[in-house]
Amino acid sequence: MLPAKFLPLLRGTISSRNIHKSALNLEKYENPFLRTLKVLRDDLRAIRRPNVDENPNLMNIFPSYVDVLVIGGGVMGSSVAYWLKEKSGLNGVKLAVLEKDPTYANSTSILSMGGLRQQFSLPENIQMSLYGAEFIRTLKDRFGREGDVSFTPSSCLTLASEIGASQLVDTARLQKELGALNVILSANQLKERFPWMNVNDIEAGCLGLEMEGWFDSWALFCLLKKGAMNLGAQYVTGELNDFVFTNRHDIEVEGVQPGNYEGIDEVIVKLPDGQMKSIHFSICVLACGTDTGDVAKLARIGKGEGLLSIPLPIEKRKRYVYNFSCQDEGPGLNTPLTMDYTGVYFRRDGLGGTYVGGLSPLPEEELKTDDLDANNKYFDEKFFSILAHRVPAFKGVKVRNKWSGLYDYNYYDENGIVGPHPYYHNMYIAAGFSGHGIQQAPAVGRAIAELILDGDFQTISLNRLGFDRLIVDKPIREICIV
Repeated sequence: MLPAKFLPLLRGTISSRNIHKSALNLEKYENPFLRTLKVLRDDLRAIRRPNVDENPNLMNIFPSYVDVLVIGGGVMGSSVAYWLKEKSGLNGVKLAVLEKDPTYANSTSILSMGGLRQQFSLPENIQMSLYGAEFIRTLKDRFGREGDVSFTPSSCLTLASEIGASQLVDTARLQKELGALNVILSANQLKERFPWMNVNDIEAGCLGLEMEGWFDSWALFCLLKKGAMNLGAQYVTGELNDFVFTNRHDIEVEGVQPGNYEGIDEVIVKLPDGQMKSIHFSICVLACGTDTGDVAKLARIGKGEGLLSIPLPIEKRKRYVYNFSCQDEGPGLNTPLTMDYTGVYFRRDGLGGTYVGGLSPLPEEELKTDDLDANNKYFDEKFFSILAHRVPAFKGVKVRNKWSGLYDYNYYDENGIVGPHPYYHNMYIAAGFSGHGIQQAPAVGRAIAELILDGDFQTISLNRLGFDRLIVDKPIREICIV
């Protein structure tokens, strides 16, 4: 086959000869060399990567067997699919993504504020978010002219009271060591730079100076999904109904009598028309966001003995986001994504004096998840008083819009679980990011692809985020959670 580097030359050679052969009656006298090039050109076009826009029917055949089944087609599952296909090549891995809701109406992917920051306390989270910034910077290199997520560069500001100031300084130092650029500001320096801010109870703030801001999270998801499909990933609309368990005499697991191990290599899928079909797989990846904990139970995780007695600690948690305008002169264009030590966060939204923000409830105040309507009660009773205290100009704000969504909340330590399951030799997990998954999705997808294709992490070591920390009961807590 002609090497890919010669393809542009091939196209140029043929297109430059714009000859109407029937008029010149030269068809039968076509140069043999040009005729050979034409055949090669047609062959190359026939085997090129499938384009889902040009060939929508390529993805309509139900896959009865795949090498890798990704359960969950949101931003995390799509990132896993994209990276597996990107690393393995067009025909390297046969891959399907199972998604129950193709509209993504309640997906975190479309409800996220799309914040990008490096202000975390754990090295893994800092490194993943740094790579998220690099991935966004190079989107056009990967996806061409469509590679745009409306990134708004801006600073991120983390505020600390006297109690948390020393910890803020320590985390800022760690962020710098790993490649982030930030500066610690005193209360007086904060007031000088942001005169609209009340700093009476603030001791210090950490201000990011580059690679931070916000972006259109839905656009990033769409790029990853379309990129995965163009590389050959197949998206299947259906709901996982159950796993099929098979006795495996060739596998031994600690705590299981030899010959009694039951593995998984098949799922039963309920299609939109009610049909039940099965998909066999060699490897599966649980990346189904808020549903991951429930899907894990179908695989007996948390319901069995030994290693299967430990549940996957991921559950749904309801969160509100409010869009509001300021009737007085509010914070200007230099307003950073501000994270108050109380848990309140806000940023400007566009150029017209509007802002978005929210507040995660305390553990004892968690909201019911069966009703996703976002009303003003939580804004009035919880959010507003803290917001108006930090920014006095916000005392006259008016709520313009509001929405609520669900976090895939890891109630064990509020960090993502990334890596293999210790019982199932062919199951990997990428879920539980508790609100900061959208910016880390590119790094997590790449990490899972490395585990599957290379056998270990190659770029960022995420071993501490594995399931094993649940077994030994050693949480790694992220203190910079909003």
